[in-house]
Amino acid sequence: MKPTVVSADVLFEEHRTTLKWQWIAGLGASERRFDEVAVREARSGADLVGYLNYIHPYRVQILGAREVNYLATASREDGARRIARIVTLEPPVLVLCDGQAAPDALVSMCERAQIPLFATHESSAFVIDVLRAYLSKHFADRTTMHGVFMDILGLGVLITGESGLGKSELGLELISRGNGLVADDAVDLFRINQTAIEGRCPELLQNLLEVRGIGLLDIRAIFGETAVRRKMRLKLIVHLVRKETMEREYERIPYEPLTQEVLGVPVKKVVIQVVAGRNIAVLVEAAVRNTILQLRGIDTYQEFVDRHRRAMERDTGG
Repeated sequence: MKPTVVSADVLFEEHRTTLKWQWIAGLGASERRFDEVAVREARSGADLVGYLNYIHPYRVQILGAREVNYLATASREDGARRIARIVTLEPPVLVLCDGQAAPDALVSMCERAQIPLFATHESSAFVIDVLRAYLSKHFADRTTMHGVFMDILGLGVLITGESGLGKSELGLELISRGNGLVADDAVDLFRINQTAIEGRCPELLQNLLEVRGIGLLDIRAIFGETAVRRKMRLKLIVHLVRKETMEREYERIPYEPLTQEVLGVPVKKVVIQVVAGRNIAVLVEAAVRNTILQLRGIDTYQEFVDRHRRAMERDTGG
């Protein structure tokens, strides 16, 4: 599920500092919003903002030097017709970029139609990049998963598993080994593009880790600022299971890498059996190091299979 609402007022305030823009027309339309159908159908922020285009309605229309020149250099009748067509696009916001002066006819149209008109000296390309990134995150598909989300050796790792297996205790040990905490218990996950999932901590739980028998620990206060992270890209899921579950549901050495879909994106997954006496923190770090190698194109299992095949070919040939 993803949100489908952002008002012109929120958009303006979110980027007042970054884009240094001014609100020059349509002040009475602060609650004007994106079309909800357009938001649901958009694949990314790129579908919701772009240069002035009469083919793509319901998106933030950017007017740079060329677009303003297109409106200003036409004859009086053509100019009025071109500006009037903008209303039919039902844009949530118009943005004048490159320090362009707003044509009087455009300002009048925005006042009549109650369309917010922002103006900035920033380049149109920069404004598009900023707004696309913001809208992609704001309207991203999202979900919440139970587990401990950590930065382990620079990789975003979500530790999941059955209740009572010691996920939080494992997280605490990994933190003591120099890794970082993103979120404990509840992890907010956002699909920020077609192939990437970003995990963040709910504001209520930031910096906190709950350990049975001890209670809530403020990781930032105990271990310092470097022990916590605000967000990470999810690259690996480490799933903890009991011995009987491992024997019943999983292979000792899977033929191909395990994955788990999160918001439609496949994420690498490893399963670790929890047994008394095993150093799970070491195993998790080893799994992370192996995943890093796989991301770099080094597949240990495939190399073993190739060695085995070559040995069989030699034996057969001999």
